Amino acid sequence: MLDISPHLVEDKEALYLQLYRYFRAEIQEGRLPSGTRLPSVRALSGFLQVSKTTVECAYHQLLAEGYIESRERSGFYVVDMEWDGPLPEHAGKKSVPTAGAVGVAAAGGRVPHAAEQPEDGQPVSIRYDFHHARVDAEHFPYERWRKYTNQCMQKENRSVLYYGDRQGEPFLREELARYLSRARGVQATPEQIVIGAGTQIMISLLGFLFGPRGQIVAMEEPGYNGVRSVFAHLGFAVCPIRLEEDGIDVEALGKSGARYVYITPSHQDPSGIVMPYAKRLKLLHWANQTGGYIIEDDYDGEFRYHGRPIPSLQGLDTHGRVIYLGTFSKALLPSIRISYMVLPQELLAIYHEQLADFDQSASRIHQETLALFMKHGDWERHIRKMRTLYRKKHDAMLHILQEQLGPYILLKGQDAGLSMTVEVASDCTALQLAQIAEAAGVRVYPTSHKWMEPQPKALPAFQFGFGGMTTEEMEAGIRLLQKVWGPYLRKR
Repeated sequence: MLDISPHLVEDKEALYLQLYRYFRAEIQEGRLPSGTRLPSVRALSGFLQVSKTTVECAYHQLLAEGYIESRERSGFYVVDMEWDGPLPEHAGKKSVPTAGAVGVAAAGGRVPHAAEQPEDGQPVSIRYDFHHARVDAEHFPYERWRKYTNQCMQKENRSVLYYGDRQGEPFLREELARYLSRARGVQATPEQIVIGAGTQIMISLLGFLFGPRGQIVAMEEPGYNGVRSVFAHLGFAVCPIRLEEDGIDVEALGKSGARYVYITPSHQDPSGIVMPYAKRLKLLHWANQTGGYIIEDDYDGEFRYHGRPIPSLQGLDTHGRVIYLGTFSKALLPSIRISYMVLPQELLAIYHEQLADFDQSASRIHQETLALFMKHGDWERHIRKMRTLYRKKHDAMLHILQEQLGPYILLKGQDAGLSMTVEVASDCTALQLAQIAEAAGVRVYPTSHKWMEPQPKALPAFQFGFGGMTTEEMEAGIRLLQKVWGPYLRKR
């Protein structure tokens, strides 16, 4: 056991916050150096005579703020605060096995050696990138977008060069309200819609609306780390709630003490679970009974390939307990940086009272261009075209993965969105497999950072994106993966 002596006072602030601040100070002052393994939850709770929940919440807060990391099959470790990315290994220099590699070797599995890494120390050219959020830029309607941008930039419309509406341009909010009602079943007036430059901006605004620091926000485990990070930096305690086969565990949510929960019910990130109607009703019942709020992130609800699109959870809400989030990053382009939320009336009043002086973060020119794009029907035509295109890419990706890696993988999260999750049967960790792939010019993305708690017995898992790749690139990339991963795979 480390020499740990936090002074915890029962009648002061929450014990987990005191413990979190103690560890944070120890790390910042260098008394807990990088690489230090923290005691297990069970060991520390016994040593300090506090509940395991207290230790877990403190660790989760440190994890969310980047002070510690969870390592597969190992536990929690202090991160290297000076780390700025991997340094190239020069030719002739021996590589030092990682802790994960030692674990694999001990288990009898084969691990990559230095000879399998680039020998000249030069960065490897990435030929195939399976990023899960890339979109197909080849089919973006450049001419139509340029036409509406030019229309906005006429001299007689010079007001577009000035600050616009702080809540978002009324023209765009009107178009959004009509579209959301028609396509996603969302109940919204233009006055309820708030626009901003990305989902994290929206979450920041919600954090300000929710009030005092230290409140508990529940999130799916695993879940979107970008949102988790924002809540943590705003001083909220992020509580991970495990997933069941049909989505978040509502019973565990009820026991968590959280008043707010962030979910992705139409295509859970990263598992791909689609929350069924019965579970949605249970979640709404929780919100109604506790006076809580559900943050529904419908980040890629436009893209469902087999069966009808799932209507929004917000459309079922009759008591104003759901905050609906959406974005144009997946269906249009990420660089446009326009997201939005639909606030219940109770929160809308607080927004006008407390955040009326916050300037708009999204480009007024892009907002007006998008409003024209929607008004003239180009948005819904674009969605129909991209849904067809992405369905073909989705089906091609499924076929190629099954053909090349079928006996060694388990597929999850297909039938919607721009990615699918692939669990790989291997004694290597996800990080090791990603490094092997990168050395061959293929970039893949482990899902391990989306978990708050270590998963010692879980298979390495990756999100494979197909939106920004051609079928030929998918096939060549996965063939190459099969070749370089082959020696480390075992049948399920």
